[in-house]
Amino acid sequence: MKWEGNRESDNVEDRRGGGGGGLGGRSIGIGSIAIALIASWLFGISPMTVLNLLSGGGAAPQSQQAPAHKPPADDPMAKFVSTVLADTEDVWKAVFTAGGATYTEPKLVLFRGATPTACGQGQAAMGPFYCPSDQKVYIDLGFYETLKSRLGAPGDFAQAYVIAHEVGHHVQNLLGISAKMDQMRQRVSQTEYNALSVRLELQADCFAGVWANHAQAARQLLEQGDVEEAMNAAAKIGDDALQASSGRSVVPESFTHGSSAQRQRWFNNGLKNGSVKGCDTFSARQL
Repeated sequence: MKWEGNRESDNVEDRRGGGGGGLGGRSIGIGSIAIALIASWLFGISPMTVLNLLSGGGAAPQSQQAPAHKPPADDPMAKFVSTVLADTEDVWKAVFTAGGATYTEPKLVLFRGATPTACGQGQAAMGPFYCPSDQKVYIDLGFYETLKSRLGAPGDFAQAYVIAHEVGHHVQNLLGISAKMDQMRQRVSQTEYNALSVRLELQADCFAGVWANHAQAARQLLEQGDVEEAMNAAAKIGDDALQASSGRSVVPESFTHGSSAQRQRWFNNGLKNGSVKGCDTFSARQL
């Protein structure tokens, strides 16, 4: 991936020098469930334990911020994620402007171990996640070693795909899609909600592909093998692959992110078409 020398985002908060802070916040709906399941599959943590942490007992958000500053200039991984975030800003600003709307840029928070968020206590074991309450993407950069070594998905474009997917959730939040999902949470069964969750996550994958399409057209970022890296990452973090790798039975009714094939298909759809309208997973008859 050709990223060196490109613009870096100013919207990166580095909390890696600070502690985790106290617990607070409320449920974040689909994000909570997705994070809980990732933690369960990857690290053997009970999903309910993570959900209880995130819900904070229903209290109003009272997030105690850890010290934050800009990443050091000599940190190559921080420079990489700052550059990828900047590229998503450029792409989505242009896409929103073309649609007659204004794009609000999210923040990207780097942390180690744990950090407070407006959605509750963030934990590295949750993997990267997006909090709609504060419009921030959170990532412990140690996740990239997990992605490479434990999940078998190396490569810088695979790492960029992870950020682009979380930014895709931010786009959903701005479009009001996430709020509609949260409203459905009390109206449908868990199985039905899981099915809706799959569509939400696959749309975020498709939005990641839309970013890659526009970034390639504007700045020719892609190198040989980059698309294969992203497709491999999408496959490795499919629900069926995660359940199987954890030694559990594959249970499609419990999927919340989609199968490996579905995640690959929708990322590729966004990559090929570059169309937000083409990412309407909620109307698709076949995922």
